[in-house]
This record gives sequence, C-alpha cells and structure tokens, in this order.
Amino acid sequence: MSRPVPRTRSVLVSAVLRRSALSLAVTTTVLVSACSSDGGAGGASTPRVGGTLTFAVSSDAGCVDPQQESSGDTVLALRQTVDSLTDQDPTSGKIVPWLARAWEVSPDARTFTFHLRPGVTFSDGAPVDARAVKANFDAIPRLGELAIQAEGYLSGYAGTTVVDDLTARVAFTQPNVQFLQATSTSVLGLVAPSSAAKSAQQRCRGIVGSGPFVLHTYSQNQSIELTRRAGYAWGSSRWTKPGEAYLQRLVFRVVPESGVRTGSLRSGQVDAIGRIGRAEEAALTGTDVRLLTYTIPGVGYTLGFNNSRPLLTDAAVRRAIMTGVDRQQIVDTVFPKGTPPATSILAKSTPGYVDLSSDLRFDPAAAKAALDRDGWRAGSDGIRQKNGTRLRLSGVWFANAAIYRPAVELIQQQLRAIGVDLALRELQVAQFPQVLKSGDFDVLWGGNYNRADPDALRTLFSSRLVNAYRLPPGDLDQVLATQAGETNETRRTAEVGQAQRLIVRNAYVVPVVDQQTEIGVSAKVHDTRFGTAGDVQLHDAWVG
Repeated sequence: MSRPVPRTRSVLVSAVLRRSALSLAVTTTVLVSACSSDGGAGGASTPRVGGTLTFAVSSDAGCVDPQQESSGDTVLALRQTVDSLTDQDPTSGKIVPWLARAWEVSPDARTFTFHLRPGVTFSDGAPVDARAVKANFDAIPRLGELAIQAEGYLSGYAGTTVVDDLTARVAFTQPNVQFLQATSTSVLGLVAPSSAAKSAQQRCRGIVGSGPFVLHTYSQNQSIELTRRAGYAWGSSRWTKPGEAYLQRLVFRVVPESGVRTGSLRSGQVDAIGRIGRAEEAALTGTDVRLLTYTIPGVGYTLGFNNSRPLLTDAAVRRAIMTGVDRQQIVDTVFPKGTPPATSILAKSTPGYVDLSSDLRFDPAAAKAALDRDGWRAGSDGIRQKNGTRLRLSGVWFANAAIYRPAVELIQQQLRAIGVDLALRELQVAQFPQVLKSGDFDVLWGGNYNRADPDALRTLFSSRLVNAYRLPPGDLDQVLATQAGETNETRRTAEVGQAQRLIVRNAYVVPVVDQQTEIGVSAKVHDTRFGTAGDVQLHDAWVG
C-alpha cells in the first residue's frame, strides 16, 4: 500500500492568508495529555492486524450522516467512515494534506483550489474527484436544521467549479478565512455523490464515505457497527500506518448508564468508554485502565439564554446569573480532574482566546445586590419577585452524558441561593435540533461547539445564522462577520477578542467550563489518538 502523499512545495497558500488564518491556530497550543502513540497502554508489542474494538458510548442522536451530526458520541463512529480534504495537527494547529495533496487560497480568501489525490474511491466505487467535491458542497445548504455546523462553514458559498477531474475551486461571495480549517472537520467529510443526492432523512439512515471503515449496521439507540475498508490507501498525512486500518471491526455500543459503562470496561466486556466524569474516574482508579484526556478548543459548556424571553431581555438579570455561578465548585464536584473552569466564551486552547476571568468571577453578594438594584425582591421562600412576577426560568438539558445531570442540578442550587428559581427539564439528544428551532426554553445547558478556529463564535452567536440563543441584531454581528473575512492576523485577533468581550459582558450566555473530553481504554488497546475537534482517530489503533 502506498503511504500518504506528503505535503510538497506546490502547496501555494498565500503568505497573507498563511499568516492570518493559520497562524492563529499554530501559535496557540492545544492542550493534550496522555496521548502517547500506544494509547497509554504500556508494554506495547508489534501491532497486530485484525480484531474488534468495542467502544461504549452514552447516547445516539439518531442520524448517521456526519454532515448532519453534532453529537460527540455519534461522531466517534462517523469520523471513521469519511475522509476530509485536509487534516489538522491537534498540537500545532497546522493544516496538512489528506484527500487534497495541495491547495491554493486566493489573497482575499474568497476562492480555495484543491488538488486531489489520484486513485481515491468511495466504498461504492465512485471516484473521489472534483465532481464529488462539488456534489457535497452543493448539497449541504439543502440539508436543513441538522446541518447547523456545515451550513455555517459554507456561509456565502457561491459554488464549486470543476477545473479538471482532480481540481476543484470553491468560491465564496465574501472572504471566508475559516474555510480551510473547516475542511479538516468530519462535518465537511466527503460522502459519495449517491449519498449527497439523497434527502436529509434518507442520509440519516446511512451514507457512503471513502474512510478506512464502512458502515455495516446501524441499530438506533443500540449500536453502530463498522468494518474495515478493503484496499484503503489514502489516509491522512498525520497517520503512521500506510494502507488499511489494523482493526477488522469497530462496535460503538450505546450504554446510557455511566456505572454500567465503567463496569463493562473493568470486566473486559468493552475496550473503551467515553463521557467520563469525576465519579467514573474514582471507579477506575487502581485498575489497568488508562485515562486519555484532551481539552477541546472552541466553545465549552455554557448556560445559554433565550435572549428573547421577557425575563431574559433584561441584561441585569443575565449578568446576575453569570456572577452567581460557581464554576470552580462545578469543576471540582462533577467534571474530570484537570477540567478548566471557563475564563472566556472561548476555551483557552482556542486560537484568539482572551482571558476574561475578571468578568466571570463568582460573587453571590454582588449578584444579589445587582438584582436588588434591578427591583427584584426576595419573597418568603427566597425566590425573587418583581411587579408580581417570580424570577423563575425553565431550563432544558439533554441526557447524553452522565455528568450533565449533576452539573445542572448544582447550578440550580447555586442560582436558588441568589433568588433565581431554575426549573429543569430533561430531553433526549435527538430532540436537540427541534428545541433550537422552536426556542422552547429560557435556559439551555450545553452549547459546546468543538472547533480549533475562533469562527466557532459566529456559528453560535451571529443573529444572521442559526441564532439558537435568539440574540438581537447588533454590533456583535458585524464583528463576527468581519473576523470571518479578515486576512490580516493582527486585525482578526482584535476582532475575535472584541467578539468575546461583547458576548461575555452582555451575558448572552454564561460560560461554565472548558470542555475536556476523557476516555478510558483497556490495556490491550493501543494507538488511539485525538483529533483536533476531540474526536478519536482509530485507523492506527490496534488491540492485542
């Protein structure tokens, strides 16, 4: 099997764009620990071909199309089925070749020309060529509400030109600095033209990709099973093994109960588990299980407000809630050791991060005083009232991780201490798109968005895009639009900083913790590695 094509001098990214769009990622180190080449398992011997790796996950979002999928649990599986035009090194932030062996970006960041590797095919035999690239990018805007991330990456998409069989030129109506990094994500992983032509609902039942594994069976809320792609020979330039994957089979088993997942790993019924919290860490202490951790860039866990709701149009209420949340207590009680409390809306590991910890201080006395000044008086039960209206908010959270319940219940207690009544409602992760569309919430827990580019802010907070938090049009929109098209590094960094300040100081959401993902793997599992977005790369993994 041939090795991945190395990046050559023919990659002609303009000097201006290289300094701006990419150096933000290069100069900010993504925090990685316990990500050794043998996956943390000591005494590794020669890699063995074959075998099955069984991964227990907590939830299933009900869709196995990576371009529509935003649930981290499901992405663990889907990342293995699709290749991307580029890849990104999670330590340096450097964009490196994958399906594209080279590329050019226009100085104004409006056109991106990709030169594809020859001989690559989808698992249905169709070629991965310029026409396939065009079919993918043309189809994404038609996918609808589930393709939130992909649609954001293609904002201002003007079309793709097939220059020749292996050259595709992607054009935008305005500068789009973030797009090159976006091509490294699983969300823009390429599917076969036959899949791109299907309806969004049809695609949710399964797509055809060009990745090292092929979807074999999907049983909703039960399991996703993948098998090794025979003849695969076009892996990312980051991977160490040429050709086909080591593993013959991957099974992602849905096990909602965290205690059952932990027990299954300890007993050897599964080989790896995700969504580990403080309680699971304690249960795995003293075993031969190795914990692998990675602080994911992008936007961490937040308490998101529906800014159009009557009580929450009042910025004083939003700011008081932000001041009444004790992030350190939440981290120390619920999340894995080493999880950083939020100090901005962007995680520390994200390019362009600005430290706003002084704006996110925990000060319940100040929160109470602010509510007093705003006319909210404590009633006999401690809950505040104003003009006969109780300060009662409806909160929604999704049952796709064991750590979410204790996190939101602890926040509920903290807010009650300042006189805010937060009523909690649990939903299934498959209901997430409908909740965003309807806006049927006052407060939404989660909101995390994994991305090693500060344009994550535009996807979540621009009123011109999805606008899940119902932000009013304003200065933030222009700042977010400007940074997305700014090719000068210094100016883009300044705009990204301003965006963070506007989001935090207006308390559109409450940043709580940076997202640290932690997985547990048995001693027989080797060479599991994190991708930049916190997914797991399993082409090089083996068991033995």
